[in-house]
Amino acid sequence: MSEIALETKSVVKKFKSDSGDITAVDAVSLQVKTGEFVALVGPSGSGKTTMLSMLAALLQPSDGQILLDGQDLASMNDARRVAMRREKIGFTFQSNNLIPYLNAIENVEYMLRLNGRLDKVNRLRAQELLARLGLSERMYNLPSQMSGGQQQRVAIARALIHNPTLVLADEPTASLDTERAFQVVETFASLIHENKRAGIMVTHDLRMVQYVDRVLQMQDGKLVKIYENQEEIQSLARGIEKTPDKTVN
Repeated sequence: MSEIALETKSVVKKFKSDSGDITAVDAVSLQVKTGEFVALVGPSGSGKTTMLSMLAALLQPSDGQILLDGQDLASMNDARRVAMRREKIGFTFQSNNLIPYLNAIENVEYMLRLNGRLDKVNRLRAQELLARLGLSERMYNLPSQMSGGQQQRVAIARALIHNPTLVLADEPTASLDTERAFQVVETFASLIHENKRAGIMVTHDLRMVQYVDRVLQMQDGKLVKIYENQEEIQSLARGIEKTPDKTVN
């Protein structure tokens, strides 16, 4: 049985405003196992991006626990959270955030450099990972010399190269055409499963959930529905919403 890589317990995030506190995330509890790829969906303003930012240790929750490899991100000081983010978490976002003056292989190696693991073995791994992503002929190209889909695949390689426990993707296909979007998510899902990482993708495009193991739906800051059955997930991807396996009260 797969181990629990990530668990949140009644996580709350409130922001202050002139009219009082705004609850962006309201008592969300969830689990993600190693080797599991999960989609986090919901309308704009549902809290999914705020939730992802807390899972990435970029935002501190107002209340609750976020357990990554059994360690509570919410109770850590800033220095320890930064270390956890660098060592245990991989990111790939809509904007890619590739370093423009580094080529593809150097962008991937950058995460190894940050973690003090840029040795011969891991340099070879970086090359093999880019080749696996179909970028053998693009390893020495700058981001400006690559298409959007190629840049996104470099970002995926960078997110996975240091073997993080958790890999997060925030709208990774928003700037891609349909064909490239499907290719990117399918490849991302394959690598999550093969490398036994825990993966979470925030997406507004329900067609992309055909590649995930579960779909978590948020609304008004709450986790309201969980789709676990693959037949129901595939129906959701085709735009035919069926009753979910689980409704969260």
